[in-house]
Amino acid sequence: MERVARLWRFLALGRGRVSGPRLPTSAAGGRGLGGLGRRRGSQVIGNQGTVKRGLLFSALSYLGFETYQVISQAAVVHAAVKADWFHILLQISDDAELLWRLARASRDIAQLSGTSEEEKKRLVYEALEYAKRALEKNESNFAAHKWYAICISDVGDYEGIKVKIANAYVIKEHFQKAIELNPKDATSIHLMGIWCFTFAEMPWYQRNIAKMLFATPPSSTYEEALHYFHKAEQVDPNFYSKNLLLLGKTYLKLQNKKLAAFWLMKAKDYPAHTEDDKQIQTEAAQLLTSFSDKN
Repeated sequence: MERVARLWRFLALGRGRVSGPRLPTSAAGGRGLGGLGRRRGSQVIGNQGTVKRGLLFSALSYLGFETYQVISQAAVVHAAVKADWFHILLQISDDAELLWRLARASRDIAQLSGTSEEEKKRLVYEALEYAKRALEKNESNFAAHKWYAICISDVGDYEGIKVKIANAYVIKEHFQKAIELNPKDATSIHLMGIWCFTFAEMPWYQRNIAKMLFATPPSSTYEEALHYFHKAEQVDPNFYSKNLLLLGKTYLKLQNKKLAAFWLMKAKDYPAHTEDDKQIQTEAAQLLTSFSDKN
């Protein structure tokens, strides 16, 4: 009951403090989800024999269809009532929109500092299962592709280096599919940029391991990463402090200190709404000081 109530809290309140990579407000499903919810609602009401889906839509409306939005504590009902609603949702849900949210909620709880290693592992696999089911229900749902990629990346930490590298191809495929389905979702584009940056930055010894395991190991360049970070910024300017930071770091890798300083300054001056923003401000300031001292 306690775990169910915690999952509900993440679904209803959206954001939980996590120790892993944080996503911006639009990360959950992207922009314009409120409008999507209204369109889906009219479809639900018009279908025959859709009492369950009507109840599901009502419940999702109660949750707040736009995700990662913090609602007033006064609107949160008693934990037991929330748990009952959550059980109902689980029983009636065959909806991709709810399933990827369950994946996100399970992952967020797994990332909490107070979550034990045993529970974290179970929640990570649980999140992947929800994301997988979301894709099975609707392969045209861009958020399902995005969260499947995120969750399969998490699972790789428990599967060994060979599986983790093999998963990289799958992760890239689903981020690209998410972008294809919704080219206006800045976070999918940002995450694709992180994928490129990660493999561009891969140490030589990891590259050698990858070459031993795969004929053509995953690879990328800083130029590719830069392309996606800029594209995300064009879609939604200043949407995420980490995108600004990574633009600066990528330009540093490309030895362009002038543009690196420009983006790092923007990251440093970004309003700190979360702990993640504060950490990014600190890192940006340290990088600015570091390469300024060398000049």
